[in-house]
Amino acid sequence: MSGPRRGGSGHRRPAPPDPRIEHNYQLGLSLVRADRAMGALDVHFCRTSCTRVPKDGWALAESDGCVHVNPLRLAEPGQWAWVLAHCLLHLGFGHLPAARGARTQPDRYDVAARCLVVNRFQQSFPLGTAPFELPESFPGGDEEQLAARFRRDGVPEQFARCGTGGAEPDQRLEPWPYDRDPEDWREALARALTRTVSASMAAAGGDPTGVRKGPWTRALDWFVSSYPLLGGIAAGMTVVADADIARTHRIAVAAVNSAAGEIYVNPLRTHTEDEWRFILAHEMLHAALRHGDRCGPRDPYLFNVACDYVINAWLLEMGVGSMPAGLLHDPELAGLSAEEVYDRITTDLRRMRRLATLRGKGLGDILGEPLAHPAAPAEHVDLDEFYRRGLLQGFDLHDRVRGTLPAGLVEEIAALAHPPLPWDVRLARWFDEYVPRPQALRSFARPARRQASTPDIPRAGRYFPPEEQDRCTFGVVLDTSGSMDRRLLGKALGAIASYAESRDVPAARVVFCDAAPYDAGFMPPTEIAARVRIRGRGGTVLQPGVELLLSAEDFPATAPILVITDGECDPLRVRREHAFLLPRGARLPFAPRGPVFEMH
Repeated sequence: MSGPRRGGSGHRRPAPPDPRIEHNYQLGLSLVRADRAMGALDVHFCRTSCTRVPKDGWALAESDGCVHVNPLRLAEPGQWAWVLAHCLLHLGFGHLPAARGARTQPDRYDVAARCLVVNRFQQSFPLGTAPFELPESFPGGDEEQLAARFRRDGVPEQFARCGTGGAEPDQRLEPWPYDRDPEDWREALARALTRTVSASMAAAGGDPTGVRKGPWTRALDWFVSSYPLLGGIAAGMTVVADADIARTHRIAVAAVNSAAGEIYVNPLRTHTEDEWRFILAHEMLHAALRHGDRCGPRDPYLFNVACDYVINAWLLEMGVGSMPAGLLHDPELAGLSAEEVYDRITTDLRRMRRLATLRGKGLGDILGEPLAHPAAPAEHVDLDEFYRRGLLQGFDLHDRVRGTLPAGLVEEIAALAHPPLPWDVRLARWFDEYVPRPQALRSFARPARRQASTPDIPRAGRYFPPEEQDRCTFGVVLDTSGSMDRRLLGKALGAIASYAESRDVPAARVVFCDAAPYDAGFMPPTEIAARVRIRGRGGTVLQPGVELLLSAEDFPATAPILVITDGECDPLRVRREHAFLLPRGARLPFAPRGPVFEMH
């Protein structure tokens, strides 16, 4: 019988390729080609038998318009879309300019800086997901500034391999091989983005015919085509020019509602196109910076006036259009935030209430509710995501094309780029700071399992001494009144239990409180989440439970206390390190001295 036997030492047939590799890649490629911006770049994808990409890489881009793809890499379709878009953005951002003749490859500092800038842009670009973990935040600055910083201080570890080439660079400069003139990839991407946002604006405005209804429409188009900072916001905003709406709601010139993404203008007012640019930019910044939500307990109209002073100063500094006569501007307030301006203008309330916004005297142009009209949309997108993504993308493009912006505006945009940490992450950090982790000891009195390679060598075992376990604990005062939500209680106790288990905390002291305290004693983490039974459903008095912990002889004097309540309790005083965990939107009836975490 000829040929090797099955299971013998002869030659084996190579394993057939995983069919998911080709299928997932084609789906990811179709997502890229379907995107109006990415699909407009005329590039060639080389994948079949391609050997230019390292084994641990996904793809790399060359300046001649060729993207080399690893044919053996398995990834999800969304991950392939992200990888291919990353390579195309290197071309579109001018990192790989096409030119004839010999080329000098970028060094590792330039490569890392350019990948960082592309990843920062993709963080707000809704096309696919990264196939590897990206940093939570990215530093500011353009490619040249970041590369200079890396040459001076070294490339941080989290940015050393954030490209798609694996261990090798994902960017390569090659001489232009064609007879035609070299492509300008940067201009091609800019034109594609302009067409994309123009089409989005036409769809959002409900005007598929493209008929211009007035100078405000031409002003909105100008932002999309010529002013990147607000182009993304303008593409998603709708201008409602209705004289009846303006008369009914007393809108003198303009007003905005961020929830509906609508700017209401009075079509009977006569302004130049430059003035309409200023007016629309004013309203878009109100919406994008979420001034309506930042008012808090302040007087809404006066806070609107304060925001007007700040925005108008920025627009004058940036040279956006022409400010119409009568708008609020005071050079003495330049450089101040809206909250600081508010604190200043509230000292002269009689004078301030005679000032007028774009809506009119005594009325704010930030509307709390959308105004009803026949073309009003029935559904809206996630506001935070829309305005954050639009402003961040516009800022990234604007910084490349138009130059500097007011420092105050840059600070507020940077704040949008770093949303607050989730409550459970901040709670875990509080635990890390105040709850020590038990230190394990090694002892031959508790031998460990011996290794198979050296079975004759005994090794010391690892254990926690009792004094370490007694020292590493914390207290939980739990509000069990009838107003507490059981689902939120389960979420809070689950987060505490998972933290305690991950940090080797053996037990926590739990006290239930309603009309009287119930001491549950020290409980292992698993019992906190799984077998805690809420006792008592009377009124909420938490101070006795705190005093019980403070006076307990077996509770360490340095252990912190976490109070879980819905805020409907009597004033509380805790004479040691402590924190409060509340449901979202709840407020304590007293000024807390410890940190307050809100569950979402």
